[in-house]
Amino acid sequence: MDEFTHVSGKEKADIQLFALSTCVWCRRTRKLLDDLGVSYDYVYVDLLEAERKEAIVKQLERWNPDCSFPTIVLNGKDCIIGFKEERIREALE
Repeated sequence: MDEFTHVSGKEKADIQLFALSTCVWCRRTRKLLDDLGVSYDYVYVDLLEAERKEAIVKQLERWNPDCSFPTIVLNGKDCIIGFKEERIREALE
């Protein structure tokens, strides 16, 4: 999990965010998580070196076979694909 960057905050859930550095919706998702003050880990898949990117994409494909962004994995069992503000807020209440 070296590829992920940790953001400290309230421990509402184990949150992993798969994102692209150039994606507006990914930035909005990070801003929402920051505004909610929750702890999360994120990775910008497009900034990874080829070997690491391949491993992360395989991990992402288990949750989101289309590999679309952003993808949020909650507690290793729930997945939110895309910027769905209301659903994200509900999941983290």
